[in-house]
Amino acid sequence: MSCTDSPPVVVVGAGPTGITAATLLAQYGVRSLVLDRYADTYPQPRAVHLDDEVFRIIHRLGIAEEFAKISRPALGLRLLDPTMRVLAEFDRDPARTPHGYPQANMFDQPELEALLRTNLARHPLATLRGNVEVTDVVALSDGRTRITYTDRANGHEQAIETDYVLGCDGANSLVRARIGSTMRDLRFEQRWLVVDVATTADLGQWSGVHQLCDPRRAGTFMQIGDERYRWEFQLRPDEIAGDFGTVEALAPLLAPWTSRAAIAELNLIRVAEYTFRAQLADRWRCANIFLLGDAAHLTPPFVGQGMGAGLRDGMNLAWKLAGVIKGTLDPGALETYEQERKPHARKMIGLALTVGRAMTSGGEIGNMLRRTIVPQIHRLPGLRERVTDSRTPPLHRSALVHRSHRRNQLGGTLCPNAVDSAGVRLDDLLGNGFAIVTTQNPTAADRLVTERYGATVHVAGPGDELANWLRNGRAGAAIIRPDRTVLHCGRDAGELTALLGRYLVAVDENQGSSVQ
Repeated sequence: MSCTDSPPVVVVGAGPTGITAATLLAQYGVRSLVLDRYADTYPQPRAVHLDDEVFRIIHRLGIAEEFAKISRPALGLRLLDPTMRVLAEFDRDPARTPHGYPQANMFDQPELEALLRTNLARHPLATLRGNVEVTDVVALSDGRTRITYTDRANGHEQAIETDYVLGCDGANSLVRARIGSTMRDLRFEQRWLVVDVATTADLGQWSGVHQLCDPRRAGTFMQIGDERYRWEFQLRPDEIAGDFGTVEALAPLLAPWTSRAAIAELNLIRVAEYTFRAQLADRWRCANIFLLGDAAHLTPPFVGQGMGAGLRDGMNLAWKLAGVIKGTLDPGALETYEQERKPHARKMIGLALTVGRAMTSGGEIGNMLRRTIVPQIHRLPGLRERVTDSRTPPLHRSALVHRSHRRNQLGGTLCPNAVDSAGVRLDDLLGNGFAIVTTQNPTAADRLVTERYGATVHVAGPGDELANWLRNGRAGAAIIRPDRTVLHCGRDAGELTALLGRYLVAVDENQGSSVQ
């Protein structure tokens, strides 16, 4: 066994979560090594949806325009009864984009992963090593961690020591097992058939997501590309994926959507069985080892937030880890990762469970209630908009999220990615660090203080989107974290400038730090 050069961070797993974390760390000047058992992208489609909050992370990675070319907006949700009658339809306004991107986006995961890997290769501080099997992760007495892995091509074993480990190695995470964390079952487990089909035929279907509300055979249909379609059907106890291995065997299930196409026009890309679960790891950290993505949480697919939750993990942790390594944040900042992300993940899992059960449970009584109640939903004030609203809950209170109990307060929420008069989005104006967004012109002294802490200042013009957002939150200014979450809000910029020293180490106190 040989030992190799040691980067400050090792990422175990090169799926979307691991690549996102490594890319963000590289943007902050932190070197990392990513280890993955696959030599190339995993070829099978899995996730097919991400919202505008996650699209904002995609932009941060530098591939927003490329991703837009391989994705398509989904324009809402249609609920169907067992006879395929439309119970309710919730159209999504494509012009309503508080984060600068469509609120629902359909895509093919292998294509996204290819973009992520190509983009990572542009960052020399990140090294991806595929076709290796991580076999052990051991915390050492000096606070470092030894990772042992085997080259799957030649069987050679290597070891590396590092300061931080990010376990992005999926539902069967070795890293989770090694830190003694266990998955807590949230009492949901269903077997589903996942079908991906390509066709050039015009299926003539509504372009949103179709949810079949049938306790005997719940199902989902969505178009994920110009010629790509996804179906998901709940399997019965006596069925397996092998029963549906051909287009002919699938025809009775697909027929309500494919009547315009001949069977010969449908190219079956994949048919597989997935067991959808709701689980949450009991702890996400041991010393300097962290869990992200499916290693930390499993979300049923009913609200399309599974993969996005992993990207949120990477966005939340990367800037904090980089700040601690570079000395601009106190090491205690790392405690906020689990404090913020775990409650958020739990709420999204809970939402998925609620939606799934409301659409598919209850037998004939459930069907009767859905036929009676669901068609009336669009008449309830505000509820129709909430169904298609992509906003997720604010982050839990922590040392890096100041939340009060008053209504409409902004702490823990994402600031809007507003576009200025020149057509430039706020994220591009603020860069990758902290910022103060305000409706008042700060004094020269306040600007000097913000510069001392490596932050920027953005003044919102009268009546523009940011100014309205601050006013609705009864604030005149807000401290915006690098992940665009509101850390603290107040009446004016001077008040918040004085608070920067509570959270950050001044730049001139941190000269000479190195992460190479």
